[in-house]
Amino acid sequence: MKIVVCVNHVPDTATRINISSDQKTLDSNGVTYILNPYDEYAIEEALKTKESIGGEIVAISLGKEANKETLRKVLALGVDNAVLLKTDEILDSLSVAKSLANEIKAQEADLVFMGKQSVDFDNSIMGQLVAALLKFNIVSTAISFNLDGNKITAEREIEGGKETIETTIPAVITAQKGLNEPRYASLKGIMAAKKKNIEEKEITSTNNFVNVLEMKKPIAKPAGKIVGVDSSAVPELVRLLKEEAKVI
Repeated sequence: MKIVVCVNHVPDTATRINISSDQKTLDSNGVTYILNPYDEYAIEEALKTKESIGGEIVAISLGKEANKETLRKVLALGVDNAVLLKTDEILDSLSVAKSLANEIKAQEADLVFMGKQSVDFDNSIMGQLVAALLKFNIVSTAISFNLDGNKITAEREIEGGKETIETTIPAVITAQKGLNEPRYASLKGIMAAKKKNIEEKEITSTNNFVNVLEMKKPIAKPAGKIVGVDSSAVPELVRLLKEEAKVI
């Protein structure tokens, strides 16, 4: 069984993000980068699958040299090999998906795990795009996963409830919080990761189908207003809600 797990190197959600002077990209100065949180569940499920049925796990990340930091963390968790699809270009979702799909095909993977979304741009479409390009089956936002031979049984979140489905490999599984409890890297794993090789592959330039025209921060919320401290303030509060806020 050949398993691929796709991982992303993203800004920490606690980091204050600023926009570059070009108004089209994020300013990376002072930004702390981490393994995409949803990818942690994907990695854990890949590791559990390998422990259950055997095989090999390859981690793939697309991005700059700095992505190696995240790949090292993934290798320390027990992933066997890693590939960096190296580029300094800003690619749209479809261009990224095409590069990932090409590498997954080259790896001759049977099963692909990735997070349901990346917390930097939150497009939530990468798994579906990769599956479509590869003509793989797809289970998105999975919160349970079981593989029996070639048959997959999984539970996924849908609006207002949960859905249990069956499909077969080859397949792409996008992981949702609740799928499992991600493990921590052991000291042995950390030391072993230093000796593992990260294969670098330069990707060919891909024409974007979507281009960013402008980025801007949300308009700052106005300061709050105290209209009173007892019931005598109710008439004024009602007036403000009706005439200024226009919510009643």
